[in-house]
Amino acid sequence: MSDLGSLRIWEDPAIRGALSWYVDVAENRRPAKFRIAATVAARLDPAASSEDSLWAELDRLTPVFLACWQAIRAGAPLPPAAQGPSLLELVRELAYRMLAHCNFCPWDCRVDRVAGAKLGACKLASGSSVSSHFHHTGEELFYRGTQGSGTIFFTSCNMRCAFCQNGDISTDKDNGEETDPRTLAAMAWMLRREGCHNINWVGGEVVIHLHAIVDAIALLGRDFIPTREELKRARRTKADRFFGFDELPDAATYDGAFNAPMLWNSNFFITLESMKILRLLTDVWLPDFKFGPGRCAMTLAKTPWYWETVTRNIALIAKWGEDLSIRHLVMPNHVECCNPPGAGMDCRARAIGAGERDGPSSVPIISAIRPAPSTVTSMRKSPAGRRAWSSAIPGGGRANWGSTSKQPPSSAAIRSG
Repeated sequence: MSDLGSLRIWEDPAIRGALSWYVDVAENRRPAKFRIAATVAARLDPAASSEDSLWAELDRLTPVFLACWQAIRAGAPLPPAAQGPSLLELVRELAYRMLAHCNFCPWDCRVDRVAGAKLGACKLASGSSVSSHFHHTGEELFYRGTQGSGTIFFTSCNMRCAFCQNGDISTDKDNGEETDPRTLAAMAWMLRREGCHNINWVGGEVVIHLHAIVDAIALLGRDFIPTREELKRARRTKADRFFGFDELPDAATYDGAFNAPMLWNSNFFITLESMKILRLLTDVWLPDFKFGPGRCAMTLAKTPWYWETVTRNIALIAKWGEDLSIRHLVMPNHVECCNPPGAGMDCRARAIGAGERDGPSSVPIISAIRPAPSTVTSMRKSPAGRRAWSSAIPGGGRANWGSTSKQPPSSAAIRSG
């Protein structure tokens, strides 16, 4: 047990309702989803099966997983782990099969990243590089808590935002250190045992590293304990390695085994196939919402299909009844095009309402108004950024980090809107 649950922010019923599963896992009152996935036995050998067979088995097992998850939410104990292949091994194999014809994101490049002879939009082969990992004390209060969010920063991205505040990470595929899944698992294991409230997968963009992340989570779900050498490799990118953190093994376990909520911190430019895998492993979702339905995503991020993809994915996790909060970016001079009634500031609620989220809880919306000075500098480096900034609202605005949405509109209101 940590002290995350004692923070006064949970007195807000909207936040508590939207993030109830997450805080229960963070406090080790419930097992993380990856622990549940390890209990759901598969009927086939993932490595020896065709990809079509793997997807069919995933479709068969997902309702079984969801029934078990709902029972555990209601207070049922965690079943014993499967002795043979489980849902964990199934999704790990599927992620690697997808890597061979990459369709992690809507660019749908279909390049064989295992072979690495040709690269797609993310400019990556099969390797995944980590820029840094650390106790992040700058995230939202319900994620950073008192001990920080256990953040693992990956390099590279599938978008090209002119205003990116992490441009050195997202645009330089050679930044950081190439890291294998066992070292990733060691990073997560270490951060959680040092008291971090969650494991925060972030970039750049994380979905382009889906295979490595799913592999690392599968290891954690099978009683992974890193070797001394793996911990040594993990510490190479630990930004706060010179700080003294006490090890708190009891704060990192449920029923005697490793436990931590998995936080998917993403631009949400993700395919449905990737979403189906992530549904079984992600305890709380943190999507960005940057642009409205016009051409702004193309102008400032060179990203087609942005609106359609992100609104669909937010609606999907809302329909699934997942825990989530949304980061909403308000760009200078983009209030009217990206945030008018019915398109921008309402778009999160419209997307959530389209998913027909059940229950009385609303979804926390964190509005970031005005980029930081470093972001302004990166914007001015590109022609699109210079055009946008030249007509920007003088002085921009101020950040409102504590805003939350009202109850989402009904699906009927969405259709009529």
